[in-house]
Amino acid sequence: MLTQKERIRVVVLDDHRRIAHAVADRISDLITANNARERATVLGLATGSTPLGIYRELIRRHRDEALDFSRVITFNLDEYFPLDPGSIHSYRRYMHENFFDHINLDPANIHIPRSDIPEDSVDDFCHEYEAAIARAGGIDLQILGIGRTGHIGFNEPGSGRDSRTRLIYLDTVTRRDAASDFFGEDNVPLKAITMGVATILEAREIAMIALGEHKAEIIRRAVEGPVDQEVAASYLQQHPDATVYLDPPTAAALTRFRTPWLLGPVEWNQAAETKAVMWLSRTTGKSILRLETRDYRTNHLSALAARWGSAAPLNGEIFNRLIAKIRGRSKLPEDRRILVFSPHPDDDVISMGGILHKLQLNGNEITVAYQTSGNIAVFDHEVRRYLDFIRRAEGVLGIGPEELGSVSNRIETFLAAKEPGEVDIEEVLQLKRAIRESEAVSAIRTLGLVPDQARFLNLPFYRTGEVRKDPVGPEDVAIILALLEELEPEIVFAAGDMSDPHGTHRMCLEAIQQALDACGGPEPEIWLYRGAWQEWPLAEATVLVPLSQEELNLKILAIFKHESQKDRAPFPGPEEREFWQRVEDRNRGAAVELERLGLPAYYALETYVVRHGGALLDNPPIATAELADGV
Repeated sequence: MLTQKERIRVVVLDDHRRIAHAVADRISDLITANNARERATVLGLATGSTPLGIYRELIRRHRDEALDFSRVITFNLDEYFPLDPGSIHSYRRYMHENFFDHINLDPANIHIPRSDIPEDSVDDFCHEYEAAIARAGGIDLQILGIGRTGHIGFNEPGSGRDSRTRLIYLDTVTRRDAASDFFGEDNVPLKAITMGVATILEAREIAMIALGEHKAEIIRRAVEGPVDQEVAASYLQQHPDATVYLDPPTAAALTRFRTPWLLGPVEWNQAAETKAVMWLSRTTGKSILRLETRDYRTNHLSALAARWGSAAPLNGEIFNRLIAKIRGRSKLPEDRRILVFSPHPDDDVISMGGILHKLQLNGNEITVAYQTSGNIAVFDHEVRRYLDFIRRAEGVLGIGPEELGSVSNRIETFLAAKEPGEVDIEEVLQLKRAIRESEAVSAIRTLGLVPDQARFLNLPFYRTGEVRKDPVGPEDVAIILALLEELEPEIVFAAGDMSDPHGTHRMCLEAIQQALDACGGPEPEIWLYRGAWQEWPLAEATVLVPLSQEELNLKILAIFKHESQKDRAPFPGPEEREFWQRVEDRNRGAAVELERLGLPAYYALETYVVRHGGALLDNPPIATAELADGV
């Protein structure tokens, strides 16, 4: 009953690793069965961060379980055009580095749209690509991701149901979302070659994967909305064997999770009650304490009101639950050992700058551990600016120019000839790392901390110099484990959001969890914050921390200290607002929502999910009801 609004089969699994294993299971079974019949397996493949886990699991199965790819034929969805096939942005290069070079796939069986042919030859190439798929017997299983516009492949809004492989112009939103990969929107190609909707729908089986809160709304439109050429993924509703794989944050906007009481009987728990009453308050425009029994009855919540006899006791209970979440400075930890993990050198002040300042005032022993250097998120002009400063400082400080001159010339020569997105030489990478570190120290000084409270872990998985990262490995975990054993924190703060465009936050969280699992001694209390893209909704948060106008201004000032991320950050995510603007809107917005519910009026709020027992990766409750017995 709870899935009645979903027009495509949806599978929701705990996290991206289980999703990768589930899809890899299906692919492995298909290959094994076809190999036994001496038949080819034809796979349609996608690129980007979403399918990486699938490819890594298939590589492992080839290496450890002898999964045989010798009869597999592959067709990739799309490719930017025009583009050098050797470019780090090329999907051809992506596929070889992340999959093809690690399995026994016959190179003759690899098909990827050509990005290096004359444009007047593209139509002929596209016709031949379609013919090659037909000669292979059609695609057995097609892997898809979904873009923020709802595109599959590069089938942008307006793509027709009957479209075939073709050259298209990329949507502005798509190019903006790809800007970080290309180190600037101006460097993103205007066009791409993509399989068409009809080509995709002819695959015998389709698996679409989506991860992260930022995909939740477009998934709702694709799964529950009407078939609409403005959302190409909605065409999957017309496929007989399509499955959408989601993690809980991505599934949160589906009706069965957001408002399950609209679909039928539910079994109520505290989380579901809180979420439902808050929804009713917003729907009716009334504060919680002013809701009436008839409001519940006319909005599909009569069963909930009946459990409490009437609206009044339920309203009071929910009001008190929300009040209990609010913790001003006097109710926050004092004299405790606190370890704050920040995936990048600015996530700490962006996400928890307010509470960090309060915790410092409360006399806690705080260490801020920056997990990655963040050095790829620094523009080249910042390096030139700092080099100029160093040269000018030579005379002031009486430093000799000999060694600096040689290094400076090498850096300037490299930057002058550097292609967009080209991997930096080591000196540039280290300078960019130093820039981020100095900004981080300046930021925490603003909040009352001192430089000795900062630790820069520089985890190895991040040190590729590219947007693509290596998997989290034992060395990453060992670095975090050593810090945990040294500091023995009583409270650990970590980034619990999944909306980071390139998955670094997710990988950092995994590394912390593995280290906590390996760490002996008492398990710390875990406080999860969200990053630059989301705030915990009031219904899901377990702690609400009020901020005054002065405290929010101080937090914003700390964000300003990250000058390399100001004005126009290299990785801004799917919107144009600066990080400080997003923070102001999020924190002010949370306070406004609390006031609308009829609770105390604060200037701003930060929100957190607190867990006990050292568990980070179990997904936080999405405050949904479960099916009632017998339904």
